[in-house]
Amino acid sequence: MSALENDSNLPSSFSEFTFAGIGLTCGILEPKKLEKTTDWLEIIADLESWGEVPDPDKIGSLSVSENERGPVVEIASEKIWIAEFLPWGTDGFFRKRSESAGDSAIAPCGIYYWKDREVILLRQKVDYNFEAGSELAISLSSGEMGRSKEILHECGAILGRYHDTVRDVRTTPPDPRKWNFRLSKIEERLRADSLWRAPHQSTTECMLSLGDVRFSDIVDGKIRIGRPRIADGLIAPECEFPAIRDLSSLVHDLSRICYEVGNDLDMVDLRSSLIAGWKSTAPETWCSEKSFYSHRGGLAIWEYEQCLMDVIEAVANQSGAPEPAVTLIKFVRPYQKKMFNNRTIGALSFMSFFFGLSTLIGSLPLSIPDLPIPVACFVMGVMLNRYYRRLSPAPELPFNHFWG
Repeated sequence: MSALENDSNLPSSFSEFTFAGIGLTCGILEPKKLEKTTDWLEIIADLESWGEVPDPDKIGSLSVSENERGPVVEIASEKIWIAEFLPWGTDGFFRKRSESAGDSAIAPCGIYYWKDREVILLRQKVDYNFEAGSELAISLSSGEMGRSKEILHECGAILGRYHDTVRDVRTTPPDPRKWNFRLSKIEERLRADSLWRAPHQSTTECMLSLGDVRFSDIVDGKIRIGRPRIADGLIAPECEFPAIRDLSSLVHDLSRICYEVGNDLDMVDLRSSLIAGWKSTAPETWCSEKSFYSHRGGLAIWEYEQCLMDVIEAVANQSGAPEPAVTLIKFVRPYQKKMFNNRTIGALSFMSFFFGLSTLIGSLPLSIPDLPIPVACFVMGVMLNRYYRRLSPAPELPFNHFWG
């Protein structure tokens, strides 16, 4: 991607670049210089702060590193602080998440921002005893199915507790139109062969979702509210999301870990444990059978979105085909074909109800001899509808389970 420096109004110690490629653009705000204590003081001079941040007069030293989500600075002050830069910005809800998470999550304790744009997250450094990502990788690579399922169930429960905590803070109605438009935009940018739209369910309310959730974010029984990935900068969220999208992100991370360790443990059992853990603590309506109903989106369409986000990131980084996302996307069409074939049963159910209703109307005024046919049609319609719903692929089944 080619870079173009912007001359817009910026904090004095920052530069902003717009990176552009085929169908993709991303604005990145980064400090001009970050090597010593005086550089840090210049960086924060024009920024406003929220929450708890290091006292500028007590900063002794700092060390700088960087990962795929931007620069990270360890600051020695009266405490040890971790400053995480947000090069491509956020959805603007980090402060709200931090205030609302309570004991269910490890949230930033402070934020530096510029004109309402969140620029730096601040945390106090903590050494954790348990990190779910590494523990899960070890148990999977050694073939310990029982231990792996135990970790997955607990991770799902931890995510569900976060969702239960923030439920009353902010919820808005589902937004299928924007969700489908977002998918179409991603597919168009990638020139993808796959195409998926869904009406979604009324139970998939928008909430303070976490976005990208990894097992590495789950430490010591809590979920760490982390920085967005670069894919969120390339396809900036223009809508809010439901809790089941967070779960889909964790489910997809399980696929990544299984692919990396190369173990052939039963994915259905592993996914079942993770989903069951989430259901045990998440709000009842958000984890209902209706929310998981694949014929209307369910978990599956959000897992598909997670695969596309991996591809977006790989295209931007020119890092090659991301697995297992690319392989899973290949099975989306057969998965959709199975659901399309199921619609034959759904159509028969609708026809049975229609014939029953039309027979009733045509028999007015009704008499007892007129009832058997419409009643039989209604009974048949109910039975076919139940059968159609049972045909919906279970959320525990990955795209490549039966289709190929």
